[in-house]
Amino acid sequence: MKLRKYMKPYLLWMILAPLAMVVEVSMDLAQPTLMSTIVDDGILAMSDGAVTGNLSVILWTSLKMVICALIGVAGGMGCTYFSSKASQNFGADLRSDLFRKVQSFSFAETDKFSTGSLVTRLTNDVTQLQNLLMMALRMFIRTPLLCFGGIFMALSINLKFGLILLVSLPVMLLLIGVIMKIATPFFNKMQTGIDTLNAVFQENLAGVRVVKAFTREKHEKQRFDKANDSLTSIMLKAMRLMSVVSPLMILFMNGTVIAVIFIGGKEVDAASLEVGQVMSVVTYMTQALMSLMMMSMMFMMVSRAQVSAKRVREVLNTESSIDRNETSVLSVTEGTVSFENVSFSYPEAAGDSVLQGINLEIKKGEFVAFLGATGSGKSTLVNLIPRFYDVTVGAVKIDGHDVREYATASLRSEIGMVLQEAVLFSGTIMENIKWGNPDATDEEAVKAAKIAQADDFVSSFADGYETVLGQRGLSLSGGQKQRLSISRAILKKPKIMIMDDSTSALDMGTEARLQKALKENLNDMTLIIIAQRISSVMSADRIVVLDQGKIAAAGTHEELLETSDIYRDIYDSQVGLGGVEDVR
Repeated sequence: MKLRKYMKPYLLWMILAPLAMVVEVSMDLAQPTLMSTIVDDGILAMSDGAVTGNLSVILWTSLKMVICALIGVAGGMGCTYFSSKASQNFGADLRSDLFRKVQSFSFAETDKFSTGSLVTRLTNDVTQLQNLLMMALRMFIRTPLLCFGGIFMALSINLKFGLILLVSLPVMLLLIGVIMKIATPFFNKMQTGIDTLNAVFQENLAGVRVVKAFTREKHEKQRFDKANDSLTSIMLKAMRLMSVVSPLMILFMNGTVIAVIFIGGKEVDAASLEVGQVMSVVTYMTQALMSLMMMSMMFMMVSRAQVSAKRVREVLNTESSIDRNETSVLSVTEGTVSFENVSFSYPEAAGDSVLQGINLEIKKGEFVAFLGATGSGKSTLVNLIPRFYDVTVGAVKIDGHDVREYATASLRSEIGMVLQEAVLFSGTIMENIKWGNPDATDEEAVKAAKIAQADDFVSSFADGYETVLGQRGLSLSGGQKQRLSISRAILKKPKIMIMDDSTSALDMGTEARLQKALKENLNDMTLIIIAQRISSVMSADRIVVLDQGKIAAAGTHEELLETSDIYRDIYDSQVGLGGVEDVR
């Protein structure tokens, strides 16, 4: 995907900015000639063989210099305004598209990019491109115009100065080329280093309680310092390159000025040039060579921006492996779910199947629970229903239609999902409950909270449902966060509810009341629960036991106790051998 399309809406500003810069550069180039006039025709004006000066020339030419300076300032301000307007809007549009792109990714694509890398691409990399555009509209116009304009004006005064340029220009251009070649790999490593640093920082912020609980602050500080030192080392190498190149270029520029003064002095002695003209040539050559130095700095910025552009395009060019099928008019009406010979393997798993030959039908209004060891494929199986991933073999169907036939928005609007990690957002409790259904009334939200067994603890807060939660709901306990997440899913009024081990932090009494309330109030809803505890699944209409990606057994609690060794072993380990009490 080309980034130029983000510039098109601001083409007017991108035209006006260079035009304003042309005005500024023109005025800058006029100043040395005016200064030459003041010196030669004003200060050193001759009369009767003696230097008498000409005050009127000095005053009139000085006034011209002031007017040129004011026009130049106006041009510079205009260029800054127009270039800022274009670049800032370009950056804002690009960030918005990147964010929308990331939102469209399936789990397969979000697995491909790390969170730290995506954050860097949406912030640092976009900023690099934004700054490049601003520089391109200002300095990329100013430096070539000032460089070639200065050279032209110097040669127009005396062609002998061209000999100096024949030596100095190739050397300066060679230095710029060397800088570009050496600097680009550093910038690749620099952006990767920023990715790593962001990832470590985010992990520590998200897991701050775990870090403190295990007193691993020292370890995490060392991990952060390692990433930070690595990034610093790369940056220092880039700075060392500049610390060598920049003084060399300044030395070379000063040598060029000395050569100009030497040749100019000889020309003054030969009476072919005047002192003021030599001064103006020195200024023009300095402007030209300084412009070349600025160009070298800008080329380094281009090198870094090229790396950023590549990383941004990687995100923009990544297409979701899930065809969203937005033209489909199908909608979920009943909530019957069936798995037909379903097999699945993750893209990066090199063909290892997580699920194999799953055949199962879940009827409308049925309460089905999945049980099995960690890694048996429970979460993967339910993630196929809302198309977080697509099956590798077979089909997942809802109401007799393959889920791939539905538009993803329509499909997911009828599925309530409560994930393993209870994620809440900054805002009030009411806002969090309504997050999945913003059009719901407060009464409906309170009813959903009551079903989820959340109303009691919410009502105990001084501000009740208007209590403001911190980031990720850190002020709440695990069980409270889970109940609010369940409230949010219930308020969505889905045809299918999926609860992925989302009651693990609830005591068995609360969990039993929750399941009873779900059956009483949402008896038409298909309920699918993943659980680790036997007590969570005993009351299910059917319990499906998964083992190594296959269905090992299915039936009611009583049936499985008689027919499934795996289920009986789980039951004995938790309940039958002095474990928890049978709660139903």
